Amino acid sequence: MADQLLSTTPHHDTLPENYVRPESERPRLLEVVTDSNIPVINLSSSDKSLIISQIANACENYGFFQVVNHGITEEMLRKVMGIGMEFFRLSPEEKAKLYSDDPAKKMRLSTSFNVKKETVHNWRDYLRLHCYPLEDFVPDWPSKPELFKEIMSTYCTQVRQLGFRLFGYISESLGLEEDYIEKVLGKQEQHMAVNYYPQCPEPELTYGLPAHTDPNALTILLQDQQVTGLQVLKEGKWIAVDPVPWALTINIGDQLQALSNGRYRSVWHRAVVNSNKERMSIASFLCPCNSALICPPKKLTEHSPAIYRSYTYDEYYKKFWSRNLDQEHCLELFKTNSGEQN
Repeated sequence: MADQLLSTTPHHDTLPENYVRPESERPRLLEVVTDSNIPVINLSSSDKSLIISQIANACENYGFFQVVNHGITEEMLRKVMGIGMEFFRLSPEEKAKLYSDDPAKKMRLSTSFNVKKETVHNWRDYLRLHCYPLEDFVPDWPSKPELFKEIMSTYCTQVRQLGFRLFGYISESLGLEEDYIEKVLGKQEQHMAVNYYPQCPEPELTYGLPAHTDPNALTILLQDQQVTGLQVLKEGKWIAVDPVPWALTINIGDQLQALSNGRYRSVWHRAVVNSNKERMSIASFLCPCNSALICPPKKLTEHSPAIYRSYTYDEYYKKFWSRNLDQEHCLELFKTNSGEQN
């Protein structure tokens, strides 16, 4: 129901019971650490081999990195964040027209993660859009705010170009041909989530999104420039990822972990909320085409057996959505016998 949207409900002094996590599952915000070595990679460097080696190191040791001088202007990023916030300021009546809790819909405004399956909700509203090919989906996107379609479609095109550039670097960092990953993933789908996390009366009791990995190949995240909320898991500790001014955060998804035969790690990450400020983020997901066969190349299994069995992305994605977001890593269900022994 659209009246579940947090962005249309009155201010809460206490957290509603259906958002409160059991004590063992709470975020323990006082235990979160900072890490001054989070990789920040300058994509305008003239030394391509340096970029590739930095990406290899980041993918192996962190599972994510931030990029600067990435080719999308600060003006564009400001417009995207601005129009996203304008959207969540629309009237309840306008937003009600777009509400759906059906994960199969190509365009929907919803809340939490998967309302039909959850026992505890997450302190988040989001607008989910399919973005490729744009001409197939933009006509059904929100017509308000007025410039929403124009700004977001331009951003989607630029993000896709950046994503393919990053696939090239990642392929080369694995010793593969530059176009290997792009070819294997087929005609890639692209989705976007415009996330809105309202002020939360008791952020220590809930999440914007609980710990999860991304089921796709690569995620490009535009963070709120004022409010930190993204945290990643490294060596058993949660690290706060403070936004570098107008950088984009790149998350390695499950499919790159499988294609790299486990060399690169799909990063566990979560979103926490804030008692003083609302927060926004915009995540763009590059996804293999449904028929893409995911398996590591022979070059990466010459000296160590394949950890995961071959599967289609369609099979993986259905399995991912049939589970709760914060269950064990979905890739665990696709391990080979040799993978289980590692």
